Amino acid sequence: MNCEVCQLKELEVESFEIREVLRCILHTIVFHRALGLIRPKDIDLELFDITYVQCGEIEVEKKIDETIEHFISWIDKHPNKKSQICVSFYEVKSKQPSWFNNKQRSYWEQWYVNLNVLHQTKSPSHHSKLVMDTGETSEERSSRRTMLEQSLQEVLFQIIKFVNEKKDHVPPINDGVIYCPFEITMPSSSDSTFGMDIFKRMLHSGGHPSMLS
Repeated sequence: MNCEVCQLKELEVESFEIREVLRCILHTIVFHRALGLIRPKDIDLELFDITYVQCGEIEVEKKIDETIEHFISWIDKHPNKKSQICVSFYEVKSKQPSWFNNKQRSYWEQWYVNLNVLHQTKSPSHHSKLVMDTGETSEERSSRRTMLEQSLQEVLFQIIKFVNEKKDHVPPINDGVIYCPFEITMPSSSDSTFGMDIFKRMLHSGGHPSMLS
């Protein structure tokens, strides 16, 4: 199966901006790959004048938040480093019968979220709108924040444009399935505490993901 890949525009963020930026992007990607009946809800960002849509599924929110927290932990140990998060959608298909696991993943879409995180000594609470003193003037910080907001909006439009233009590769979905299975892959590093850990969540409605054709 053809696997379409979307490289999203790189965003330069400060550490305390990571949560909001990633929540906005990851939820937007998952929302646009949601199927069937969902309960969408609008979310207003605290740091930016941007509203995005979540699917309204608690398990999705929990998985994305867990992924973001692990990413932030990795960033804290690897400052001044550009990083990617990959969201991969796949089908689960049966291989030839054997004594081993006869299921394999067929990836049909991958999204690469690219961040350049500016190092800071400490991040404020994610509930706080406070900013760190990095030597910038208030005008410089305001200008940087405006540029980031514009870039984040461009990423959201990039997601929407990709979804609207790339449709032929999306596999047929059986009735009753709400989400296509997906996984989120974190950065890797030889000295990382979680190396090539993959945080996965097969999201579906009733039954095994093999219901996907």
